[in-house]
Amino acid sequence: MPGRLSRLARMDRAELSWRAAAAARIAADRVRVRVVSPAWDRAALVDILVPSAALSEVREAVAAARWQDAQRALAAHFTAAPQRFVINPAAKGDLANRIRSEFPQSVAQATARGDRIRHGEYDLLGYRGLRFAPVAPLGGRTDVREALPAAAQQSTPAATVDWQFDPVLNRRPPCAFWADVPYLDAACGDHKVIWELNRHQHWLALGRAYWLTDDPRYRDRCLAELRSWLDANPPLMGINWASMLELAFRSLSWLWAINFFAAAAADESPWLVDLLVAIDRQLAHVEHNLSYYFSPNTHLLGEALALYVTGIALPELAASGRRAALGRKILLDEIPRQIAADGGHCERSTHYHRYTLDFYLLALIVARIAGDADATPRFDEVVRRLGTAARVLCDDRGRMPHLGDDDGGALWPIAGRAPDDLRDSLAIAAALVERPDLQVGRAPEEAYWMLAGLRDVHVDSRVPTAAPVRSTSLPETGYYVSRSSAGDHLVIDGGPHGYQNGGHAHADALSLTLTVRGLPLLIDPGTGCYTADAALRDRMRSSTLHNTLTLDDRPQSVPRGPFHWAHVATTRLNRWRTNDGFDYFDGAHDGYAPAEHRRRVLALHGDVIVVADLVDGDGTHRAAVHWHLDPRWAVDARGSRVTLVRDGEQVGLSVPHGLLETFVGDSDGGLGWYSPAYGRIDRTTTVRVSHSATAPFWMIAVFDLNPQNPVASVDMVPVWAEAGAVSHATALRIARAASIDHVLFAEPAVDASPATAATWRVGEIETDARMLFCRATADRPIARIAIVDGSIVRTAGRRGFHLALPRVVPDLHADLTADARLAGQASGARVVVAGREFRVAPDRRAAPRV
Repeated sequence: MPGRLSRLARMDRAELSWRAAAAARIAADRVRVRVVSPAWDRAALVDILVPSAALSEVREAVAAARWQDAQRALAAHFTAAPQRFVINPAAKGDLANRIRSEFPQSVAQATARGDRIRHGEYDLLGYRGLRFAPVAPLGGRTDVREALPAAAQQSTPAATVDWQFDPVLNRRPPCAFWADVPYLDAACGDHKVIWELNRHQHWLALGRAYWLTDDPRYRDRCLAELRSWLDANPPLMGINWASMLELAFRSLSWLWAINFFAAAAADESPWLVDLLVAIDRQLAHVEHNLSYYFSPNTHLLGEALALYVTGIALPELAASGRRAALGRKILLDEIPRQIAADGGHCERSTHYHRYTLDFYLLALIVARIAGDADATPRFDEVVRRLGTAARVLCDDRGRMPHLGDDDGGALWPIAGRAPDDLRDSLAIAAALVERPDLQVGRAPEEAYWMLAGLRDVHVDSRVPTAAPVRSTSLPETGYYVSRSSAGDHLVIDGGPHGYQNGGHAHADALSLTLTVRGLPLLIDPGTGCYTADAALRDRMRSSTLHNTLTLDDRPQSVPRGPFHWAHVATTRLNRWRTNDGFDYFDGAHDGYAPAEHRRRVLALHGDVIVVADLVDGDGTHRAAVHWHLDPRWAVDARGSRVTLVRDGEQVGLSVPHGLLETFVGDSDGGLGWYSPAYGRIDRTTTVRVSHSATAPFWMIAVFDLNPQNPVASVDMVPVWAEAGAVSHATALRIARAASIDHVLFAEPAVDASPATAATWRVGEIETDARMLFCRATADRPIARIAIVDGSIVRTAGRRGFHLALPRVVPDLHADLTADARLAGQASGARVVVAGREFRVAPDRRAAPRV
């Protein structure tokens, strides 16, 4: 009760008024379905159609209950209608021919996928070959129709599907009034599995197979499923009416079905009549129960998208003008609320970022088809921002790391692409906003389907030659991305915990993912489930299951239920530096207060990555750093070093101290598992490095990316300074086959005088930099240096090295092995090597377009 009163106190007048009206409507509907058994009414089509001359034949046939005449008239109408959606019945031949020409394997692939659906096998989320044929539920009933209202106990077509059943857990929610279905209760099964089937997005696969093969069996399967669904889901009854987002997705799938299947046999059941009545009823339900206050995130965006797109694509419905206007308004109003200035989605889940990009891509396509001059410029602008952020977060093969929740779904699963493969979305965005740099590789088949209705948009079948994406950040969203020309891709999560209640966030502050030369290495272990298994839900989003540090077995953020948090960590960015030679991240969070976890990451492009974790505070603590590996790497752990091998590539992981252990499918601590897709849990290898000490103390990991100069050993070495000059510092000596590298991390004491230039030493090297990397080779005492916030690097002796800058610079990288070259913010640097002075011009290559 105190919680409810607190929530009421935070509501403004608009929210209170909306909630009161919604509650009154729901209460009235609940009474109505108890008095009158809910059922579909074909005759209602007369009232929901616009009174236009173009539909007069349809209206007359419906009024006279001549259903086949109404079906024929509707089929002729939709076949001759102008382009209003991404595909159009009249374009079937040309588009199918083009796809068959560009993608010779498309027919075989579409046939294989379509045939499995025809035989009742569905690939949903992380599950393969699910069957939803009616089976005996736990209560012992053998006929699913016994659980349905009388209106649903009618004809059972050959394609009967148990639309309210979870075959994974063998559970079924009650077929009650929609607002009374406890779909979050695991006793009802996993609502995500049920809803995923009921989105009817597999109809897109059936439509693809039908257009590419002309085999009517794919069309027949879809229409039989429509009849089955209508029989089993009368208005407002059951779990499939409980989520407005699910109704929105289903409405979009039905819109695809109209355009895929309307132009065909005329003498058949009046499925177009039934579909229009049902889609109008579902959209009315969405209108009345929009997620303004329940889930004002991608749920609200998806609902608005359905209203906008169906409103434009179905002008035959009298309510379409109002719905299109409402959907447009919400989509535009939510841009500044849900999309940060850097283009990232505020939920801070890469999967939901992809959803948001796809929502606005579809909105932009339909707006251009309709000539919606009010919305098109705004949609264009937000697609540019979302697309740019998506390209930053994707590696050079178009794969998005799993950060935050991943529900395994997609907006247009036409060809069955994995949800973390964004090549289709990026290619569509690149074509729409004329940004070829967004595209990764050749445009996939989905781009041809999605852009078929835009004559002025060209899909380029060639591989783009845009300049490579460079290291950059999404500072408002909180992602920091390091890239190298070799295909390395490092993403660091250094931003806020999540959006509003953080429903899709994980306890992953300062976690990172890493792809090496195009191959995923350090992975986010994924999501697993939402509500079906509370313990699994909390484990998969815990700090232990992410590539970050845990302290005293505590989580950084503490969950409260499947989509809320009792406590969340606050992250602070200290530094982010990037140039052509290296990238440097320095951040901290307070999730273990009063202790603080501070992480520094040095990524020397194509060479080495050093992750230095500082536990700052008082007392003795046990820290553990976990590294979750992609299972395709072979792992050989010996002592303080791990060798990783995959496809001829090799990466090393070395630690200077701590207990290094590996876990594969551990049943006790839950390590060595990952979820590549929702609902699927597979074995992998987790490396854990643990260490107990009195704070402050450091934990270090060195990733060796350069097989030409492999790491032999890593040791911590002392940092020397005048008393009081350094508060926290550590240094490493990395012995390699052809060099000795030193890495230093240091901070001036908080009480140090700003007028005094503090310096510190590691070995024979003296500097004032807060980060220093220094490489010595057999023929060069200093062959490569990288500094952050420094101005001096010098060594003594006959072959001494002296780097003197006129001021402290944010970052500088100098490669002195060949023709001396600098990168960073140090124009006019004066370098003295062995008594010889020379100047080096900085690298002035263009900055990234982000």
